[in-house]
Amino acid sequence: MHINIHALLHHYGYAGVFAVLMLEMVGIPFPAETTLTLAGIAWTQGVFSLFPLLLAAAGGHTVGAGIAYLIGRFLGRPVVARYGRYIGIHAERLARAEATFAKYQASVLLFSKFIAGIRVLVPYIAGINRMRPLLFTVYTVVGAAVWAAVFIVLGKYIGRAWLHYHALLSQYVWQLVAGVVVLAAIYISWKVWRRRHRQASR
Repeated sequence: MHINIHALLHHYGYAGVFAVLMLEMVGIPFPAETTLTLAGIAWTQGVFSLFPLLLAAAGGHTVGAGIAYLIGRFLGRPVVARYGRYIGIHAERLARAEATFAKYQASVLLFSKFIAGIRVLVPYIAGINRMRPLLFTVYTVVGAAVWAAVFIVLGKYIGRAWLHYHALLSQYVWQLVAGVVVLAAIYISWKVWRRRHRQASR
């Protein structure tokens, strides 16, 4: 699925961030980390403010995770296993994730946000295992806020670095091109000399 995330963010703003993060959690393959990083870059450009951006990202993720939780809780494992393959949830993968979740519920809910494939599975499994809704919501909100903040701040520093180095590159672009050409000429001359030297020594 080809999606122009940059255009989507600039056109729909916070609603676009919310929608992408929500839809990813119900199994639609939107690039969540890319969206958050680009949103962080847009933040440095004045397109977004930090708190509303975090709220939109964490809120979208939490709503999507809540939908997945309800599907798992009320429709059960057979439905998730049967129809989950259409959104990348296969029976073997579901079984492995269930075993891990049974041992480390809180840790999985908090840290699975940083692993794309697992992140989508966990809310379904929490619902299937009938985890308490309040506990699920608290861990989901906290994990989503931390995860979103990490990638948004990462985007901020990527944006700053791009502005800095882009200015330098624009200023010294011809010097850099000339340097590359000189180095290439030296390398080609050395290769030619080496080949002739070998031929002469035979």
